[in-house]
Amino acid sequence: MQPRLNHTWEDIKARLESKGSTPELIDQFQRCIDFHTFAAPGLLVGVYMVDYALELLNPPEGEKVYAVCETMKCLPDPLQVIAHCTTGNHRLRVIPIGKFAITVNGPAEAPYVNGIRVFVDGEKIGQYPTFALWYTKDPLFDPRTRGIALIDEIIDAGRDLLSCEKVRVKVPQKWPWRSAICNICGEMVPNNLLVDGACADCRSQSYYEKVAY
Repeated sequence: MQPRLNHTWEDIKARLESKGSTPELIDQFQRCIDFHTFAAPGLLVGVYMVDYALELLNPPEGEKVYAVCETMKCLPDPLQVIAHCTTGNHRLRVIPIGKFAITVNGPAEAPYVNGIRVFVDGEKIGQYPTFALWYTKDPLFDPRTRGIALIDEIIDAGRDLLSCEKVRVKVPQKWPWRSAICNICGEMVPNNLLVDGACADCRSQSYYEKVAY
C-alpha cells in the first residue's frame, strides 16, 4: 500500500483541535479549503494571515474591510472567504509584487488610510525546516515525501511564521467616466481606459485570439 500524499480534512481538523484552535478558526479553514477546492499550503498560511490581520485591525461589527494582496497565489482566496473582499465588490486589490503578504484597512474618504500589513517573515521560517524548503522553492522539497509534514508544520507554526506592521495605504481614487468606443475593435469601454482611442485589448494586451465557428 502506497503512503498517503495529502492530509484529509479530518486530519487537518484534528491537528487544529490539538493546537487549541477555536471553532471559529476551524470553520474558516474548512470554508477556505472548500472554496479553494484543496488544502494548498499557501491557502492554510493565508487563513492564519487573514485571521491575524482582522484581529489586529479589529473593525467595528458590520464595517466593510478592504484588502491588498501582494501575490496571486492562494492568498486572495482567504481574503474573499473570511473578509468578504473580492475584486468584484472593489474591496480587494491583487498587486503581483511576489511577496506573501496582505494589508487590510477600513473604509476611508481621504487619500490615505491606516492599515495592518501581515507577511510571512523570512527570518522566522528557519524554525520550520520543511516549510522553509517549500517556501524557498528548494529542490530538496519533494511534495510526495514531505507534503504531509509541510501541512503539519504550518498548523504547528500558526502565526509564528508571520510578522505585522502598521502602514498607510493609498486609497484608489474614483474618477468619473463615460462609455466610449474603441476606434480599432469598435467595442464599448470606459473612456478613461482608452489610450489614443484604443482599448487595452487592441494595444497588444489581448488574452485571446478570435476563431471561426
